[in-house]
Amino acid sequence: MILGRVVGNVVATQKHDKFSGRKLLLVQPINLDGEDEGNEILAVDSVGAGAEETVLVVIEGRSASQAMRLSQAPANAAIIGIVDHIDIDR
Repeated sequence: MILGRVVGNVVATQKHDKFSGRKLLLVQPINLDGEDEGNEILAVDSVGAGAEETVLVVIEGRSASQAMRLSQAPANAAIIGIVDHIDIDR
């Protein structure tokens, strides 16, 4: 599981039947300080995330399918939570 920030939408008029009615979002992975880390990933939204929100993303195919409650959905990443805040004791 990783932290990320929603940076865009992907519109696909033709997509796999399992993704019907689901949003596809571009997510920028971030570190605990909110700084960008790595390349953007495409994730299926399962929680109603929006632009610039910090989100939790699973990036394992089976976990992504289970998070969406869709068996055999061809997904590598799914947004499974919206982060309200992060508290760190350093």
